[in-house]
Amino acid sequence: MIPPVQVSPLIKTARWSALLVGLIYGKKRYDYLKPIAEEERRIEEEEKKRHEEAERIAKQIAEGNFKMRRH
Repeated sequence: MIPPVQVSPLIKTARWSALLVGLIYGKKRYDYLKPIAEEERRIEEEEKKRHEEAERIAKQIAEGNFKMRRH
C-alpha cells in the first residue's frame, strides 16, 4: 500500500471555502425560488378546479340536466 499524501493546507482551505460558499448560495437560491414555486402550485390548483368544474358542467349539459349553481 502506498501511504496517503499530505494535502496542502491551501488546497484544504480552498475546498472548505468552496463547500461553504456553495451551501450559502444554495440556501439563498432556495429561499428565492420557494415562494415562486408555491405561487405556481396555487395557480395550477385553481386552474385544475376551474377545469374540473367546466368538465362537470359540460357533462351535465351533454346529459341534459344542467342546473345553475350560485356561489
